[in-house]
Amino acid sequence: MTESNQLLFFFSALGAFNGFLLSLYFAINAKKKIFTNYFLSLLLLVLSIRIIKSVFFYFNPHLSNIFIQVGLSACVLIGPFLFLYLKSYRKDEKPNWTKHVIPYLTVITFLGIFYPYVEHREVWSRWIVKAIYCQWLLYIIFSLKYLQPIIQKFKEKESLKKIDVWLLSVYLGVTSIWLAYTTAPYTSYIVGALSFTFILYLIVLLLIFRNSTESTFFQEKEKYKNKEMDAETLNLIDQKLSIIVKKELFLNPNFSLEEAAKELKVAKHILSQYVNEILGKSFSNLIKEYRIEKAKKLLETEKNYTIESLGYDSGFNSKSTFFTAFKKITGLTPAEYQKSRSR
Repeated sequence: MTESNQLLFFFSALGAFNGFLLSLYFAINAKKKIFTNYFLSLLLLVLSIRIIKSVFFYFNPHLSNIFIQVGLSACVLIGPFLFLYLKSYRKDEKPNWTKHVIPYLTVITFLGIFYPYVEHREVWSRWIVKAIYCQWLLYIIFSLKYLQPIIQKFKEKESLKKIDVWLLSVYLGVTSIWLAYTTAPYTSYIVGALSFTFILYLIVLLLIFRNSTESTFFQEKEKYKNKEMDAETLNLIDQKLSIIVKKELFLNPNFSLEEAAKELKVAKHILSQYVNEILGKSFSNLIKEYRIEKAKKLLETEKNYTIESLGYDSGFNSKSTFFTAFKKITGLTPAEYQKSRSR
């Protein structure tokens, strides 16, 4: 093996080896009755099995067919474990892992026994592997549902929490590995393994920063310790906030905390502290409430508004954002609210 091939083998195998170690770490640190870490551990495990198979097959094409079959079979669980991991963060949904794992394990075991790779290599290459990658892609698409709150924050220019960045990184990492393998025929078979190593180390860095108490990387907003506001300041800001409503500054879809502070002639951090601590909400949620109040008035006085135009005239930049905010704040859809007021 040449020196360049040795380096290639080292870096491609390094990701798989560390993936196994991380899998073990998350499994050990998984809390009782909470499956989140277990799903992450199993996701890293099946990814590592798939990667290590790629590495050894690339450098040893005469690798045992049983080893190849195990590596390919592991792919069938990558998508489900990604889906279950992201879903486990939803408080309103309990991940039913059996229906996403047992059927695939049963099918792939059946195929392995009755259609082993060693005897049906062409069937595996032409049909089974393609089916596995399609299933992996479908779960990537299904998993996107659980990233919608994060995507919504992007649209509304809200700051992301550390856990948001973490989940997004895991999702994009798995998606990138799928893309690397599906495009391997046009690039190189080893690209998937190398991409896993690269992505794994990026995620490890995020994990380190996420758990660091000293780092400010992806830190959430500072809790204003030892910075209590005096009564005079509280009254002043309370009076000034009414200016936003009187001038209807919230009708600007891009109205931000910076613009509000400038308009009210208040320091940005003071305004932020007031909204967070005194009102108990984020600035973006406060503005949403102002916009919903405007929308409610329009619904009560106007009969021919469409939901889309109503949202825009209330300061929202999209129909979906308006509809979601209205339902969340009032508990009703705009149509239901209008109907209830007309009785």
